[in-house]
Amino acid sequence: MASSPLGRREATALPAYQLYGEAGTGSVGERLHVETISARSRLHEWEIRPHRHELLFQILYMAHGHAEAQLDGRRHRLAGPAAVTVPAATAHGFVFEPGIDGWIVTVQELHVRQLLTPEPGLWPLFERPTVLAWGSDTAPCAWGSPAQVTDAVAALAGEFAGHRRWRHAAIDAELARLLLALARALPGPADGLATEAPQHLSRYRALVDARFRLQPSVASLAAELGISTTQLNRICRAQLGKGALDLLHARVALEAQRQLAYTNQSIKRIGMDLGFADPGYFTRFFQRLCGLSPTAWRRRAHQG
Repeated sequence: MASSPLGRREATALPAYQLYGEAGTGSVGERLHVETISARSRLHEWEIRPHRHELLFQILYMAHGHAEAQLDGRRHRLAGPAAVTVPAATAHGFVFEPGIDGWIVTVQELHVRQLLTPEPGLWPLFERPTVLAWGSDTAPCAWGSPAQVTDAVAALAGEFAGHRRWRHAAIDAELARLLLALARALPGPADGLATEAPQHLSRYRALVDARFRLQPSVASLAAELGISTTQLNRICRAQLGKGALDLLHARVALEAQRQLAYTNQSIKRIGMDLGFADPGYFTRFFQRLCGLSPTAWRRRAHQG
């Protein structure tokens, strides 16, 4: 496996790409792109440095080989077969074993949401990064056999590369099949998710992702959802064990951690970007949620 460490800072902001190494933050030319892991990573000495995609959702599937993944600062050592899903705006990077066998699927996240609309319980499973490992003792395990995921990835890659009639419809069908296979492999039952509660939670998290820099009130976000603050808090606590304000604050803290770890911006500048006019208040907020001051957290992140 390549030996260079993930997360070296060479820019003042975390890079945002369409496909890795390609400038811009918009969508790919088609709404979906499929390529082998080696096609792009071998051009970069098997290392994909930390970056993000503002609008794109990715699925990485390793059939054979080893890799190290970094997802929002957390490291995972993987041995194939394994799968990783990366929602939009997630800071992620990889170091691959040369010659690794697998695929990367890149698709507009909005299209994934629309594709999963008929089953309200599915999209919440992918709102945060997931790691599934059938071949590793150190990464989160996955249920069942990887055969369904393997078959679905191969079928999707085949439709993407082909030119048969109704290609786009076939691609959507195979993408839905792949997402279902991944969802069924996730540890823990998904029964009971297909209710209004996860729909409200999914919409709330989408609002939080879109507005957290403005630090909106929970009451205003609940009103947009058409429910009361009390109802929103009950949903959040029932589904995640945390209140609605806790989720909002956690999203602000996550973005602060990303900026501290992956950029050279001053702590004052990061605080201002996240809606804190008072640097002292930002420091107290961050320390309360993360257990360290921003300065100490950045130092620890850079030490590896």
